[in-house]
Amino acid sequence: MKLWGGRFENQTDKAAFDFQSSIHVDRRLYREDILGSIAHAKTLNRCGVLTEDETVKVEMSLNEMLQDIEDGKLQIGMEHEDIHTFIEATLTERIGDLGKKIHTGRSRNDQVATDFRMYLGTEVDLLVELLKNLEEALISIAEDNLDTILSGYTHLQKAQPLTLAHYLMAYFEMFRRDMERLLDAKKRIMIMPLGSGALAGTTFDLDREYTCQLLGFNDITYNSLDGVSDRDFAIELASDLSIIMMHLSRFCEEIILWASGEFGYVEMDDGFSTGSSIMPQKKNPDVAELIRGKTGRVYGSNMTLLTIMKSLPLAYNKDMQEDKEAVFDAIDTVKACVDMFTGMIKTIRFNKDRMYEASEEGYTNATDLADYLVKKGVPFRETHEISGQIVNFAIKQNKKLSEITVENFKRFSDLIEEDIYREISVETCVNARNLIGGPAREAVMKAIERGKEFLNEEMGDVKK
Repeated sequence: MKLWGGRFENQTDKAAFDFQSSIHVDRRLYREDILGSIAHAKTLNRCGVLTEDETVKVEMSLNEMLQDIEDGKLQIGMEHEDIHTFIEATLTERIGDLGKKIHTGRSRNDQVATDFRMYLGTEVDLLVELLKNLEEALISIAEDNLDTILSGYTHLQKAQPLTLAHYLMAYFEMFRRDMERLLDAKKRIMIMPLGSGALAGTTFDLDREYTCQLLGFNDITYNSLDGVSDRDFAIELASDLSIIMMHLSRFCEEIILWASGEFGYVEMDDGFSTGSSIMPQKKNPDVAELIRGKTGRVYGSNMTLLTIMKSLPLAYNKDMQEDKEAVFDAIDTVKACVDMFTGMIKTIRFNKDRMYEASEEGYTNATDLADYLVKKGVPFRETHEISGQIVNFAIKQNKKLSEITVENFKRFSDLIEEDIYREISVETCVNARNLIGGPAREAVMKAIERGKEFLNEEMGDVKK
């Protein structure tokens, strides 16, 4: 069955038909297409196109189709051009010519845009739930590592000591923003274009606000041209998905480094590692590497959408059929990666002793040495110079700052006393930074509580 053809005298070339067919991609929209058709039928009833009995019959048949598809009794036929053609053809087979009335007042242009938005709205909720699971895992691990000290880095050079809890909560903040971005994008996704027709609306007096309410949209589109040609919502979602993958990739890169013999900070669980076909000693962080690699795949989907839309005149163009495959693949990839990463991070074993040992290397307490002298009245620029000279001395002596004698400290400043060792201990370096957002135990505990409030209250409100 074709939803068009009266204008044509000859059949479409089989290869051309297969080339432009989209049912292999948009078949996953069957539920949204059926629910959208039910709502459209009720709206057609309101404006007198369908009688009450006809509307009931259409709704019952469409609901039966939905159940049959989900029970595996009805297979979506790949010979159809798209999911809309399949649904309408099957409806007509079941209820006769009444099925042919269902497309009154709508086009596949506004139909697919409606289906697409409904589907993405549901997927956003699933993505947010997966991210919430990851966030809960990060909080749990952070609570167990409030006193686990490790070195922070800038330029991949040791910088200052932190705690593992503080480190993990940095990623919590990234994924929190991801959740907020997704939910904000959903506001623009859930705008209903049905009623826009092909591009100029319809002569039938459709109650679009009524249809909007039936389908659970937030609002309707207010320009029929834009209603069918807008894919900003898909591009925005693909961009948000790209940012999520960027965050996952950064985290995976750290885990890969930390799992190396040179760092030795973590050991990957066997369930999330693989071996080598030739080197029996190897334990490779393949899951983390693959998530890192799949980031490029999601970026590609984002670029695909931008490139498709960049030069399209109003309104609908067949190019836009390519939108769904890119977004669907990005969604599937991100969902799989978030879920896999959550399982991986839950099973990682942290080498706390090695982390602590490494935090004492690399002169990560040099800033605290400078701050010590600032508290004694020396301007910071001078203390920075003095501290640098002491570090240079320690390097030449192959000693940690904590191993330098007071007498040698005094060669650089008479103000340094025995209390210097307490001030430059990594524990003091961490816990003295008790400002909001800092790495001190108390500050991180507050950050964790703030994170829990976000997940329990704000995310709970979203579900309502």
